Amino acid sequence: MDIKRLTSGLLGFPLVLIIFLLGNKIVVDVALTIIALLSIDEYFNAVKRVAKPVKWLGYVTCFSIAFIHIIPGEYLNMVVTLSVPTILIILFTQVIITDMKTTFKDIAYTFVGIFYVVFFIMFIAFINGMPNGKILIWYALFAAWGTDISAYVIGRHFGKHKFSKVSPKKSVEGCIGGTIGAILLMLAYTYFANTYWGMNYSYLFIGGMGVILSLVGQIGDFAASSIKRFVDIKDYSNLIPGHGGMLDRIDSLIFLAPFAYALFTLL
Repeated sequence: MDIKRLTSGLLGFPLVLIIFLLGNKIVVDVALTIIALLSIDEYFNAVKRVAKPVKWLGYVTCFSIAFIHIIPGEYLNMVVTLSVPTILIILFTQVIITDMKTTFKDIAYTFVGIFYVVFFIMFIAFINGMPNGKILIWYALFAAWGTDISAYVIGRHFGKHKFSKVSPKKSVEGCIGGTIGAILLMLAYTYFANTYWGMNYSYLFIGGMGVILSLVGQIGDFAASSIKRFVDIKDYSNLIPGHGGMLDRIDSLIFLAPFAYALFTLL
C-alpha cells in the first residue's frame, strides 16, 4: 500500500473521530462548511477548463451548512426545497445582468457543482442532527471507508476484470470486495452498538443498507472520475498526500449521504 496514502489516512482518522464523537452540532456543521468550501473550490478549479463557473454563489451556499441547525425543524424542509429554484433564479439573473457574458453552460456547471458538493454534504449534517445521529453517522462513514479500503485491497491483489473505462484501475473483483467489506464492517459496528450502547438495530436491515450505500458510493466514485477524465486531470488537488484533493477523499461519502439519511428515517 502507498505509504503516503496510509499515513494520511491514519492521521486523518483521529480528526474525524474528534469532530463526530466529541463535537456538538455547531462544531460538526462548521467542519462540514470548511470541507464544502475546499471541495467546491476544487470542483470549480477543475471545470474552469471548460466553463466559467459562478464561483461566488458556490462559496456562499457552503456557509448555509454552518447554519442548517439554526433553522427551526418545521421550516427546514421548506427552506431546503426552495433552495433549488432560488439558486436557479440567482444563476439566471447573473446571465441577465452580465448580458450573457455568463452563459448557460457556465451556470449549468455551477448548478451541478453546488448540488453535487454542497447539497450532498448538507445531508451529512442532517444525519448528525438526527436522534442518535452520533451513532448513525458512522454507518455512512463505514460504508464509504469500508468500500474504499476493501475495494483497493481486493482489487490490487485479485482484480483481473476491468470494470469501466471511466476508471481503468477499478476491477469487478474490487467492486464486489468493496461491497462485502462495507457490509462486514457495518455489521460489526451494529454488534458493538447493540451490545454496548443499548441499540436494537436489525442486522438484516443493516446488511441490506450496506449493499445499497456501498453501490451508491461506488457510483459516486465513478462520477468523480468521469468529471476528472472529462477535464483531463488526475486528482482534484494535492491537498491530501496519497489521496489527492478533499473531493477525491469524500466523493463516495457525499454521494451515499442522502440515501443514508433516507434509510436512517426507516431504521
